[in-house]
Order: sequence, then C-alpha cells, then structure tokens
Amino acid sequence: MCTRDRRIPVQTANRTPVGKRKTIHVGPSIGRLLMFVTCLNMACLVQFSRAQEKITVRVLDGKTGEKISPNNLEARINRQQSYHIEWVKMNDDGTVQLTLPDNATALSVRATYANSIDYYVNCDMARQKDTSAESWYPVKDILTDGLAIPNDCVKAKDADKVKVEAKPGELVLFVRKLNWKEQAMQ
Repeated sequence: MCTRDRRIPVQTANRTPVGKRKTIHVGPSIGRLLMFVTCLNMACLVQFSRAQEKITVRVLDGKTGEKISPNNLEARINRQQSYHIEWVKMNDDGTVQLTLPDNATALSVRATYANSIDYYVNCDMARQKDTSAESWYPVKDILTDGLAIPNDCVKAKDADKVKVEAKPGELVLFVRKLNWKEQAMQ
C-alpha cells in the first residue's frame, strides 16, 4: 500500500509582488459595527465634555467685606459625606474655581485658614449654636443667577457696607474666624 506524502511545502517568501498589495474588503455587518462604535465614542466624548459645571467662589470677610485668600476649600455635593478637594483650583487673585460633576444638585463648601487646620465659620450659620453645621446651596441657582450667602456676621446697621452681588456661576461666601468660645469648645 502506498500513502501520499502529506507534507505541505512551507511558504518562504511573500507571494504578493511589490506594488500589488491586496485591498481588504469589509463586509456590510462589520462596517456597520465599526460605524456604530465610532458614533458611540463620539457621543460619549460630547457627554463627558459637558458633564462638568464650573463655579467660581469668592471668599469675603463677613465683617469688612474684604477678600480673603483661604488656605484651602473643601467641597461636598448632594449631601454626601466625602469631601472633594480634587475639584478645587485656587486662583492667584484669591478666588476658587470648583469643577463639579453634572449630577451635582446641592453644594456645601468650607474654607480653611492657619495652614488648613482651622475652618472659617460660614456667616449664614454664624448665629446658630452649632456653627460647625453645614449649609447646602442649590447648584442650579448658583449657575443661573449666582448666590451670595446671607451675612449674619455683621450688624444690621453695617449690612449695606458689605453687600455684594453675585454673577451667574459665582458663589460669594462670607466667613469669619472662630471666636475664643468656639476655639475653647474644640
């Protein structure tokens, strides 16, 4: 009995002559899939590019109305417990730029002083017994009209001296340092 030789000769060189490259034809289903994936990626990029809101925060002394440059600013959104310092960018002019995600509906901010050891008291909470309580500000109102928090750190007769207007996309935060009683309680 005789068996055929089953060895296949090995290809040792490129059989396509130079200048005669073959074109790859993509079937209609693969072409549609590639087009779909490309469109999906572009839609995600567009969604991501508008997924962040920017808010400018001006920190002012509640008694004098002068600009204060805090050491740091801590931001929280949607009544969550985690602080997000990575959203904060301190500018040279003393303002703070916050970059918030698109799902942010409420914002709480706290400024620090003395090398970020002590927190300023927000002046909308200055007359409360617990001055460390946090205030939540609506992000939508800040973006559309701007928001200047109420200033309870100044007496009523001097309120006109420190009154400021907030621009759209701006949060004006009136603060004061801890008094001696508050420092003793810590």
